[in-house]
Amino acid sequence: MRPFDELLATAEVMHGGHACPGQVLGVRMAMRACRELGIEEPEQDKRVIVFVEIDRCAADAIAAVTGCRLGRRTLKHVDYGKMAATFVDTQTGQAVRVVAVEGSRDKAWSYAPPGLSKYDVQREAYKVMSDDELFVVQKVVVDLRPEDQPGPPVSQVICDHCGERVNDRREVHVNGQVLCRACARGGYYREAVRPLLNLTQRRRLETDGDTASST
Repeated sequence: MRPFDELLATAEVMHGGHACPGQVLGVRMAMRACRELGIEEPEQDKRVIVFVEIDRCAADAIAAVTGCRLGRRTLKHVDYGKMAATFVDTQTGQAVRVVAVEGSRDKAWSYAPPGLSKYDVQREAYKVMSDDELFVVQKVVVDLRPEDQPGPPVSQVICDHCGERVNDRREVHVNGQVLCRACARGGYYREAVRPLLNLTQRRRLETDGDTASST
């Protein structure tokens, strides 16, 4: 694996040109996980799948080290709000979860030169603190389903309500209907103007129009 400084520089570029404490933690989390799994070059062959539990700076750093990306289906966001990530070796099935230790923030002051801001203290200290001071590493089991792995979609269906396509078994079956999760459970968005007609309503209008034109 490339040296820490080189990996951090790559992460900085991905993150907009600056290094922050979360970037340093993310790089070191990924490096520690790869060592635990015995992986020297995680970017090759989509070998690693990572579940990141927070959508902050560390996620970019982890992506930079491992080569995992949302678009490649090798980076998964699980919205727990925790500075943690689970790394799965798809060749062996082994997995480790790496969690940042909360107390490392207080210890950081012992590792950085005086006169720095809290932000800079954490960034510099996290570069030199030991892994044991920064992380808890857990061996875990992740049951990867076919629909969660890289490759072409394993299924495609049309939502009975909105008419939009749903890939990879993300649909929900409710009262005999096949629905997308947004229609079944409520989405994160709402229409700024009048709602679009759902598929059933559109079909009804089309049928009514055909009937009217024939009379």
